[in-house]
Amino acid sequence: MTTFTRPTAFIDSSADFVSTDTAALASHMNRCATKRSRFFGLHAALELAQSMVFTRMVTAAVLAIVLLAVVGIV
Repeated sequence: MTTFTRPTAFIDSSADFVSTDTAALASHMNRCATKRSRFFGLHAALELAQSMVFTRMVTAAVLAIVLLAVVGIV
């Protein structure tokens, strides 16, 4: 029966690749976290509202017209 064994150098280089990749990802995440401004929460909330409204554009337009009619502008 023949078994396949990997050379030791191959195992060490793949471990270095993974640790280097993980370190690069951690560095990127830290830079992104420091770039957040104090208005990040507001921006995230507005982005969420925009994604909810624009996926339902016709419904949002009808609701806007109804709201304006109730207020008495239309």
